[in-house]
Amino acid sequence: MANYLIKRILMLVPLLLGITLITFTVIHLAPGEPVEMQSAMSPKASAASRARLREFYGLDKPLHVQYGMWLSNLSRLDFGRSFAPDNRPVLDKIKERIPITISLNVIALILEFGLALPIGIMAAVHRDTLLDRAISVFVFVGFAVPTFWLALLCMYLFGVKLSWLPISGIHSLGSDQWSFFWRSADLARHLVLPIAIATFGSLAGLSRYMRSTMIEVLSQDYITTARAKGVRERVIIYRHALKNALLPVITLLGFSLPALIGGSVIFETIFSIPGMGQLFYQGVMARDYPLVMGILVIGACLTLIGNLLADLCYAVADPRIRHGRG
Repeated sequence: MANYLIKRILMLVPLLLGITLITFTVIHLAPGEPVEMQSAMSPKASAASRARLREFYGLDKPLHVQYGMWLSNLSRLDFGRSFAPDNRPVLDKIKERIPITISLNVIALILEFGLALPIGIMAAVHRDTLLDRAISVFVFVGFAVPTFWLALLCMYLFGVKLSWLPISGIHSLGSDQWSFFWRSADLARHLVLPIAIATFGSLAGLSRYMRSTMIEVLSQDYITTARAKGVRERVIIYRHALKNALLPVITLLGFSLPALIGGSVIFETIFSIPGMGQLFYQGVMARDYPLVMGILVIGACLTLIGNLLADLCYAVADPRIRHGRG
């Protein structure tokens, strides 16, 4: 197991380098430069001042030199300074925003798996019944409805028409003067809609996936044998079938790790939540290369760690994988 773990960790290094090289190249070759974006707000900026600004940011150097400098800084965990007017370290900006994004997405992830797995199991156990068809309709609606459109619809209904929930930010005006209890309640009210939208957006696909894996397991010979021996259906489903059906879901759980940061761009932007998603959107719009690269590197690391954890879980569950026979 130790050899398997070391081998998998060593494979992460070239993968991470490849991801950073591709993303760095794509971002820098995209139309629009930070200097152009900033000078657009100041039409009187001369060509000389723009050239000095490019030199200040290091954009006058060849792309491979810029990548080498960025990589050298990254090896010292220095993500550079933002191209925004505040010129603050990228790491400081990320540290400020990351707690709200991770908290929000962890809650959404728990709700997503907590609801999708029972729904998928229920649909598989009651296959081809009215309940299964009703769940299928719900799933296809989840697939079909765009997240941003659903978010706008909920904002209009629950925020504008009914005035039940706030639709912007995470705190009400003047809430810093309230007691801890009322500030917490205010925060919870602000997060209801974003979390509900984030959960619903992924609920459909995961429940459908759980249904198909559960149906596949329930059709196995050992399940038929257990039924022939008179084992109770509840024991067959929750003790014998569920364990094997959950193995493919482990992979999805691993892939969900990068979504803890990068999966909230849409609803954080729509609901004006000051998290990583909104920060990433602002960075892309301003062509803030160090900021965008910093967020993408963290997302890439989470993706690789998620894959590693999924592989390790598989290896623990199936010894053939860690011995190279899987």
